[in-house]
Amino acid sequence: MLDDIDRRMLRVLQQDGRITNQDLAAAVGLSPAASHDRFRRLRERGYITGFAALLDPEKIDRALLIFVEIQLDRTTADTFERFAATVKRTPEIQECHMVAGGFDYLIKARVSDMAAYRAFLGETLVNLPGVRETRTYAVLEEVKNTVVLGV
Repeated sequence: MLDDIDRRMLRVLQQDGRITNQDLAAAVGLSPAASHDRFRRLRERGYITGFAALLDPEKIDRALLIFVEIQLDRTTADTFERFAATVKRTPEIQECHMVAGGFDYLIKARVSDMAAYRAFLGETLVNLPGVRETRTYAVLEEVKNTVVLGV
């Protein structure tokens, strides 16, 4: 179970994953040794799952953000497994969630522009295993985009 110091530590790390142990210890009011021990424990227990560099999509030619509703033709275990395996190998797809409601999956993807999306739709999305129908929503403005979880 997390205590207040663990929660503070997780908040600080989400803001700056490259913070030194010395600075992290000062930010949460611990000695460097105690900070290191807590950090190690949080990783071992799976609270911290990894670290990554956050990239500017426009600078790497991935400016267009799209969401796609996917409806499958069959909802069988085999169809779900084949669909998921293919999605995991598709680099344009950042997130894919099985959802309850009027469709089966919600995909978040990034491509360079509408022409690239048209190619992605025709060559990749409609050829995913079991896809019957897609609905696309192109994002006009990102109002909020964060990976920070409230702890």
